[in-house]
Amino acid sequence: MKIAILKETHAGETRVAATPGTVKKLVEGGHQVAVESGAGLAASFQDEAYKEAGASIGTAAAVLKGADAVFTVRAPETATIAKFPKGAVLAGLLEPHGNKALAAACAKAGVDALAMEFTPRITRAQSIDALSSQSNLAGYRAVIEAAHLYGRAFPMMMTAAGTIAPAKVFVMGAGVAGLQAIATARRLGAVVSATDVRPAAKEQVASLGAKFIAVEDEEFKAAETAGGYAKEMSKAYQAKQAELIAAHIAKQDVVVTTALIPGRPAPKLVTKAMAASMHSGAVIIDLAAAQGGNCELTKPDEIVDAGGVKIAGFTNLPARLAADASSLYARNLLALSPLLADDKGGKAPHWEDEIITAMALTRDGAVVHDSLK
Repeated sequence: MKIAILKETHAGETRVAATPGTVKKLVEGGHQVAVESGAGLAASFQDEAYKEAGASIGTAAAVLKGADAVFTVRAPETATIAKFPKGAVLAGLLEPHGNKALAAACAKAGVDALAMEFTPRITRAQSIDALSSQSNLAGYRAVIEAAHLYGRAFPMMMTAAGTIAPAKVFVMGAGVAGLQAIATARRLGAVVSATDVRPAAKEQVASLGAKFIAVEDEEFKAAETAGGYAKEMSKAYQAKQAELIAAHIAKQDVVVTTALIPGRPAPKLVTKAMAASMHSGAVIIDLAAAQGGNCELTKPDEIVDAGGVKIAGFTNLPARLAADASSLYARNLLALSPLLADDKGGKAPHWEDEIITAMALTRDGAVVHDSLK
């Protein structure tokens, strides 16, 4: 296959869909790789490094010419998709629920689009799971940003001049991002607690040395989908949980929220009143800002000061770790590539494979994903 790597055009996007390391492996696998000039610069990957790995470097038009597959981080512009060769496979974090026009544009252009977000949560697909690889880094970076905004020390410090108390960090949502946030806050010396509506999360939280906070009734015990995601809880449960959480948040120095439900607006977990109950200097990091936020006061890509409480709505934390985020994401795409080719390296998407079936948004000029029909 000829695989094209485009330079990302979204504002603030520093990641790239291939690294010199993954290019080398793709070339060794019999593929041609063409990289748009400057595609990796924001992630500290120079054009020369791609050349040494075996890629050709050129303009967007040049790399797209004759491409069998196009690997991107974010969805390309509609005008760019129209320039793809008919029948090309597009693989990227395409945000299909938030960008409904994308699937239509791909279908019109005859492009077969695969959304990395829809990688199924099965063992065989773990190496392709880009949401997990990027969420892991987002959880880490969230705590680093919180430590910067908090302006005080995280660990307990005993000095001749007195003792500094450890920061109290509360993580809401113990998925991939949340667990990494817990682990990072613990490494920095904070006293950490966490909550999640999935019963399985309690043991995971405890294993990282954090205290689990939740109303553990019968609804809580059944609150997980077969795919491993959290279910949306009843209004009655939400009210009980909110009362418990409100009392807990009032005592915290840092709150990190990570709750997302695929295809839906982010659930509101932190009300204005809860934020107001926190002391001046406290910090809320909202990882769900791109989908409306878990906090009522969150504004995407802004740091809101609400009575001395800072609420940060970063929408792309992995982009603040461009080199590592790109490296992990590029490996996700590298792991996907065998499912797009035959034994000789020619383009032959494995349409009957459950991984490709789950990821496919469009095929042969039609929108095929059930959630988009």
